[in-house]
Amino acid sequence: MVDYDKAVIKALKEVGATIVRRGKGDHTIWESPLSGARFPVDGKIVSRHTANQVMKQAGIDKKF
Repeated sequence: MVDYDKAVIKALKEVGATIVRRGKGDHTIWESPLSGARFPVDGKIVSRHTANQVMKQAGIDKKF
């Protein structure tokens, strides 16, 4: 089983995305300067599809 959370968070930080607030459970709400969108990021991302969806919401072209 692969964990994508560290790679996703690293990519978000590289483009200047910031944590806006804590969400429910182990989620955090991020805002991306590329897309201008706010979106939740789970503290434990085990699905490649979920990781790619977060990247898409952030406006990052990289895919896993």
